[in-house]
Amino acid sequence: MADPDMSSQSGGHDVELFVETPDYDLICTICQGVLRCPVRAACHHIFCKKCILQWLKRCRQQTCPCCRKPVNQSLIFVMFKLSKVIGRLKIKCKNKIRGCPHTLALSEQYCHSMSCLFQLIPCPYQGCRAQLLRRDLDAHARHCEHWSQPCHMGCGTVLSHRTQAKHNCYRQLRHEYEARQRNHQAIAAALQRKMRRMQSTMADMKRQIGLICESLEVMDELEEVEEEDLGQTSGSFSSSNSSS
Repeated sequence: MADPDMSSQSGGHDVELFVETPDYDLICTICQGVLRCPVRAACHHIFCKKCILQWLKRCRQQTCPCCRKPVNQSLIFVMFKLSKVIGRLKIKCKNKIRGCPHTLALSEQYCHSMSCLFQLIPCPYQGCRAQLLRRDLDAHARHCEHWSQPCHMGCGTVLSHRTQAKHNCYRQLRHEYEARQRNHQAIAAALQRKMRRMQSTMADMKRQIGLICESLEVMDELEEVEEEDLGQTSGSFSSSNSSS
C-alpha cells in the first residue's frame, strides 16, 4: 500500500498526461504515477528511482513497500529497456489546457516545451513582469514599454519604442565622436596643466639648489679667509717670540 506522504511527492509522470491509460504494470506503487527512471528491487517489484530512494531514506526498516521484504539499496537496478518503452508512450502536451493540440512521445516532451506556442513564459525584457504565451511574444514586444534592442544597423545604440522612430545612426555616431573628442581634449588640457605644474616645481627646485650651492660657495670662501687669518696670526706670534 502506498504511503500517502510519499504520494504527495510524486517522482513519476502524471497519469492524466497520457493519451491512453497506461498499463497497471507501468504504475509506481509509491507515487501512483507512471514510472520515471524505473528501477527493480531484489524482490522484483518496480518503482520510480526517486520514490524508492526516498522511501528507504524515510523508512526505519529498509523494506519493500509492497511485500515488506528487505531491500538493499546497492541491489537496485535501473531498467533501461522499460524506460525506453515508457518514453515511446504518447502524451498530451502539458499546455493542452491553454490550447495546444499536439500529442507526442513522452521522450519528446522537453524538446516540444522549448518551442510550444502555448508555453507560458515571462516577457524577456528587463523590468517587464508580464507572463504570456510564446505565440503572443511578438505582439507583446510591439507594445511592451520595456522593449529594447540594439540598432540593427550596427551602430551599437540600444533603442526603445520611444527612441526608435527618432534614431539616426549618422547623428548618433557623430554625437559619440564629438563627445569622445571633447573628452580627449579635456584629458589633454588636464595633462598640460599637470605638466606646467611639474615644470614650475622643477624650476623652484633648481632655484633652491642654486641658492644652496651659492651658500656652500660662500661658506667655503669664509673658511679659506679664516684659515688665512689664522695662518697670519700664528706667523706673527712666532716672530714675536723669536725676537724676544
